[in-house]
Amino acid sequence: MSEVDAVVIGAGAVGLACALALARKGMAVIVLEHAGRIGSETSSRNSEVIHAGIYYAPSSLKAQLCVRGRDLLYEYCARRNIPHRQIGKLIFANTEDELPQLERIAARAEAAGAGTLQALSPRQAREYEPELRCSAALFSAASGIISSHDYMAALEAEIEDLGGRVVCKTAVSAAVQQGDRWLISIAGEDSPVLETRLLVNAAGLQATSVAQSIVGLRPSAIPEPVYARGCYFGYNRPVPFSHLIYPVPVPGGLGTHLTLDLSGRARFGPNVEWIERIDYTVSPALHAEFAAAARKIWPGLDPEALQPDYAGVRPKVRTAAGIADDFMVEGPEVHGLAGFLNLFGIESPGLTASLAIGDLVAERLTDS
Repeated sequence: MSEVDAVVIGAGAVGLACALALARKGMAVIVLEHAGRIGSETSSRNSEVIHAGIYYAPSSLKAQLCVRGRDLLYEYCARRNIPHRQIGKLIFANTEDELPQLERIAARAEAAGAGTLQALSPRQAREYEPELRCSAALFSAASGIISSHDYMAALEAEIEDLGGRVVCKTAVSAAVQQGDRWLISIAGEDSPVLETRLLVNAAGLQATSVAQSIVGLRPSAIPEPVYARGCYFGYNRPVPFSHLIYPVPVPGGLGTHLTLDLSGRARFGPNVEWIERIDYTVSPALHAEFAAAARKIWPGLDPEALQPDYAGVRPKVRTAAGIADDFMVEGPEVHGLAGFLNLFGIESPGLTASLAIGDLVAERLTDS
């Protein structure tokens, strides 16, 4: 049986960032991933946006870690030559009825330390984006885009440079605490294969099922998974936009928005579909819904150029208080198990916040 200082379950952006933060503290770290490659679920099925941190309650983990993580991510991308671009975002009110929502977003961003958003009249908004029709808008200069694949590859490379390992196609079947050590079993093996002092469940969509494999973790400490699918439609022609374009948020998400990848290709999404199980199907029947949402951003859009693209699933969870609206980083103060952290509900802005989440996890585990 191999011995390490820390085991992280889940090799998405957050799990890799947690492992890197622990490795930077001189620990021998191994990351276990059930899928065949890193970041193949939530981390690779999103808008690849670097969020400014403007939407979240100032006292929330999402606000604190997004703002901190945003700055860390830009610095990391620059230092590691990861493709990214700080292109800015316009959040717009389609009608005058939505103007109070813009005011609340601006106030929340200021309170959360995300920076002051520039208020734009319809004419000023058109100076940024001539094709956008709106009643008013806000401009966030700190928003950007990133190649999530290159980012996660850089995290994996640095973990390995520091002596750590990332092992895919390895599903954890059980973790048992004996004294101050954790014994980790994996699928296909009859006895534990790893011994570690510290254990992190950063499995994203699989976090609740991984938690169920932790021997001694009481059921009341495991929230119920709730799945919200977000579908994207791509636009197969050039678009006259150079910034991210977002409507005011909707329940469950930030609304169907226009994002650009690093090559300039546009996509619209995600919508919000509450589903019973993880399913990445994008139905062509959604075309009319997406065309209507896209026309609110760009009235001159050609609906024939909209095509089903891909989908992601937000790893939401439900507690006794309802569907959680904040990240959950839970340690012994919640579940009573030393040297162990559960990360639940790490949805957007998890990619942006990942380095800050990693630092928080490392601090929580090494200070205990």
